[in-house]
Amino acid sequence: MSRSRIDQMASKYMSHDMITLHTELPEFPKGRISLLYTVLSYQPKAASHKDLLSVATSLVQMGLDTHDLVENATGAAAVGTQGMRTQQLRVLAGDYFSSRFYHLLSQAGQIETIRRLSEAICDINRLKMSFYSKMKQRKMNAEEYLDIGAELRSGIFLSFAEMMNGLHAKLWPDIVSRFSRCEVLLQEIGRVERTSALAGSWGVWHILQEGSEEDRRLLADGKEDAGLLRTLLHKYDVAEKLGALLRQSVSQLQALIQRLQSDKLAKDLQPLIEPFLTATGQRRATALKELG
Repeated sequence: MSRSRIDQMASKYMSHDMITLHTELPEFPKGRISLLYTVLSYQPKAASHKDLLSVATSLVQMGLDTHDLVENATGAAAVGTQGMRTQQLRVLAGDYFSSRFYHLLSQAGQIETIRRLSEAICDINRLKMSFYSKMKQRKMNAEEYLDIGAELRSGIFLSFAEMMNGLHAKLWPDIVSRFSRCEVLLQEIGRVERTSALAGSWGVWHILQEGSEEDRRLLADGKEDAGLLRTLLHKYDVAEKLGALLRQSVSQLQALIQRLQSDKLAKDLQPLIEPFLTATGQRRATALKELG
């Protein structure tokens, strides 16, 4: 099974008429799942189980992300008969995906993997509680927002270091954490470009941390004002700063991958980095350099 078919295989275990008809699901975590699948392919102890492990992990992550849609819903999306039904179905869908991961791994005798993933789920849920509490109390800064965001994305995947050998096991936590940070930054850049869902974004925390007293007050008083948010994000060059942070993180990720000392693995991982390079313009710059 190729990496491109992991989401197709996982969809067989996520498909349910009630869920499909009445609610939308979060985006499939294709990047991190493909990263896991690729690296597991090079591990003698795990290569033969890479399909199963990748699908099960995707179900765990989809369960967590689906529950997040419930926790983060506000306003009209969370009220009314249809809104309540959608919220209830998201709770049930998240639970359903989690039960499917457990069933798959237990059938395959992967009890130790179930234990590690279950522990990771508990750790992530504790971190989420702390994260939401800090956001609500305004005890968050921009860097902490990125760090926790990356930690939430990488938490499930970190548990697979025990299945890896030597240098791969040593570097895996840093690789998946840096990859997750790149995903968070790419998502934040998208939020700025779409000028939607800006409340609670990195740009807001950056302005609350670095902005003038007047701008911080305006932001606090008009946090739902999309026009004000766009004006302030432009004033403080938020898109440019996010781009610089992404370029830095991509460079660090590439350096980590080179340390794996496997040209073949590095080549296999390159397509996963392309979206980050494209967003920062690095791929085009590299191509122009080569042509020159």
